[in-house]
Amino acid sequence: MSALQISTDQWLAAAKYRRTVYGLKDTSHVSDARIEEIVKEVLSFTPSSNNTQPARISLVLGAKHKELWDLVIHAAGPVLKVAGPGVWESMEPRFQAFKNAYGSVVFWDRGETIKESQKAHKASAHMFEQWADHATGMAQILVWTALEIEGFGANLQHIGAIPPVEVALRKFLDVPDDYKLKANLNFGEKAQPHPEVPAKLPIKETLTVFS
Repeated sequence: MSALQISTDQWLAAAKYRRTVYGLKDTSHVSDARIEEIVKEVLSFTPSSNNTQPARISLVLGAKHKELWDLVIHAAGPVLKVAGPGVWESMEPRFQAFKNAYGSVVFWDRGETIKESQKAHKASAHMFEQWADHATGMAQILVWTALEIEGFGANLQHIGAIPPVEVALRKFLDVPDDYKLKANLNFGEKAQPHPEVPAKLPIKETLTVFS
């Protein structure tokens, strides 16, 4: 592989540019083929423990994205309406805002891959579910960053926290029963200014250096 033509500082600047953007439009300034190309490229190099590659992605665009969120709203409503005062009234407008985006990148873990890895590496079998989360987390941050550098805004949601949603999406996206929903990245052209980096803890609280 030839030497990279970008510096470390350029890469860090790109990673730092990624932000949670809630104000999204249902439009895209690039072709669907370009979006697919970005996701494919991420999948081609994202690391995983022992190269087991448990991560799977469903890319949902345009009208299908809106169908997906109609399904989420329908599946989540009965649960959230009885979850407590004001819960549904708070969440339903958020779901509608997510529906207003152009597309979704839906991240799954493939259960059979995890089981196969556990059988092949018995001494560390108890770790493979955690390591799968690491792998899909890396895929999430890479896709998210790449789409924002491409000019989109995006926000990452964890709608699998509502069990009926995962069941409904598994059927809608025609994925096997062993797929576990991990996250959903909504994206589209931005309908708001790009957010600033939020305040973080003092570095002395989060980094210890030994030399």
